[in-house]
Amino acid sequence: MSLLEFENVTLRFGGVIAVNDLSFSVKKGEVFALVGPNGAGKSTAFNLISRFYQPTAGQIHFDGHDLLSHKASDVAALGIARTFQNNELFDHSTVLQNLLIGRHRHRKTNFLAEIFFTPSVRKAEIQNREMVEEIIEFLDLQPYRDKMIAGLPYGVRKVVELGRALATGPKMLMLDEPASGLSVEETTDMRWWIDDIRRQMGITVLMVEHDMGLVSNVSDRVLALADGSKLAQGTPAEVQTDPAVLKAYLGEVA
Repeated sequence: MSLLEFENVTLRFGGVIAVNDLSFSVKKGEVFALVGPNGAGKSTAFNLISRFYQPTAGQIHFDGHDLLSHKASDVAALGIARTFQNNELFDHSTVLQNLLIGRHRHRKTNFLAEIFFTPSVRKAEIQNREMVEEIIEFLDLQPYRDKMIAGLPYGVRKVVELGRALATGPKMLMLDEPASGLSVEETTDMRWWIDDIRRQMGITVLMVEHDMGLVSNVSDRVLALADGSKLAQGTPAEVQTDPAVLKAYLGEVA
């Protein structure tokens, strides 16, 4: 069963076609990767799903909802979370505080209840902290729990952003180049986390990534793009050996 459906989506910026009549679907419980050269339209597709862009034509559905009828501020409540190529964290807050921000969408109490810290507020706070502590343990962030983001290494910051996305309790997690800037060891850790996120948490993963080793190890299906259009789709092995994909990456293929 499809969780996300992209149907004949086109996005134009003036005379430039960023996404060209693109269609694909992401099944519940799978890891689906978008790959392609720079400028292929991968991040643009992410930004369409995040509702940062409005397509020129086509439809996008998520979990039975018409995504195009919703604003960007509604996306998290629908069950979509994402990370970014560049970390979007609060530098002068701790790891714990950044992850707790991810629980904000689950807030059901009102302003007065928050002021007087009523039993319902107290209960919700305990539940949110328990959830965040589980994520800290899952991602091995215990040594950094109470440290400021500003003083952390880049690789740890990437993991914290992953944790904050998980804290929202998503149905689908969108990872924008999760291995970018990571060491070989950190990329290996990311591989296992992505696999566990799908298998243990039951979260669907949609990923943009240039590291084909990571893509091959974690993805069920891969969609290769070039110039905003579909080149090939299938298993990682099928896509990597497709003549159109080889031509897009390497030039003319004998």
